[in-house]
Amino acid sequence: MTNKSFPVGFIFLGFSQWPKLEMVLFWITVVFYTMIILSNSTIILLSCIDPCLYTPMYLFLSNLSFLELCFTTATVPQMLSNLWGPDKSISYTGCVIQVFIVICVGATECILLVVMAFDRYVAVCQPLRYTIIMNPPLCWKLALVAWMSGLMESLIQSSVTFQLPFCSHHVLDDFLCEVPSLIRLACADTSSNEWQITLSAVIFTMLPVGLILTSYGFIAQAVGKMKSKEGKQRAIATCSSHLIVVFMFYGTGAVVYTDPKKNAASKHGKFFTFFYSVVTPFLNPLIYTLRNKDVKDALKRMLKKGFSIWKN
Repeated sequence: MTNKSFPVGFIFLGFSQWPKLEMVLFWITVVFYTMIILSNSTIILLSCIDPCLYTPMYLFLSNLSFLELCFTTATVPQMLSNLWGPDKSISYTGCVIQVFIVICVGATECILLVVMAFDRYVAVCQPLRYTIIMNPPLCWKLALVAWMSGLMESLIQSSVTFQLPFCSHHVLDDFLCEVPSLIRLACADTSSNEWQITLSAVIFTMLPVGLILTSYGFIAQAVGKMKSKEGKQRAIATCSSHLIVVFMFYGTGAVVYTDPKKNAASKHGKFFTFFYSVVTPFLNPLIYTLRNKDVKDALKRMLKKGFSIWKN
C-alpha cells in the first residue's frame, strides 16, 4: 500500500534489533560529537584569528570544518534521540530538512576536496607562482563554486526524492533520512531515481577522485625531484593528510550512493552511514591538526595568549 499524501513522519529502524549496541553507540556518538564540535570550531577560530594561517589551504580547511559542523548538527542530535529512547520517529518536515542538508553538505565537500587537491598541486608543482595563481579572489570563487554545486545538487535530489509515493508503514531501515533509504521505501518504480542518484554519485565521487588522483600523480613526481629532505617531508605530511580524508569520505559515501538498492547498501548501509556521519567528521580535524605543525603552533599561541590574559 502507498500513501500518496504527505506522510505524518517516518520511523527509523536503525539498530533497534540490537538494544545493547544502541547504548554503546549512543555514548560513542556523544563523545565523538563533543570532539567534533570542539575540534572543528577550534580550526575555524584559528583560521580567523591567526595571521600565520591566512593562506588558501586554511581557508579551504576552515570551510571543510564548517561543513562538518553543519552535517553533524543536522544529523547527530536526531541520531542520539533515536539511540537513547523508544521514540524512533522524525517528522516529514524534519526529514526533508535533514535530506536537504546532508546532500548539500556532502556534495559541497566532494567539490571542496578537489579544490584542496588543486591547491596542493599548485603549492608543490608551482611553488614560485603559488601566491599569483591562488590569489584571494580565486580562492573565494572556488569555495563559492563548491557551495553552489552542493546547493544545486541538493535542490534537485531532494525535490525528486520526495515526489515518490512512499509505502504506508513509513519505516526506514536507517537512523537518518537519506536518499537511498527513502528510495527503498518507495512503493513505485524507482529506476529513474536510481539512475539519477548513480549519475550524481559518479559526478560527485568518481570524477572528483579521478581528478584528485591525477593531481597527486603530478605531486608525487614533483616531490620525487625535490632535493630538500625537509621540503619532501612537509609536502608528504600535508598531502597524505588530505589523501586519508579523501579515501575515508569518498569510500564510504560511494558504497551507499553509487547503487542505492544493492545488497551492500541496503543491508550494511547504516554502518557505512554511521561511519561517515560520526567517525569521519571526528577523524578529519585530528588528521589535519596532529600532522600539521602550523595548526599546532597556532593552537599553542592561542592557548598561551589566553592563559596570559586569564593570569593578568
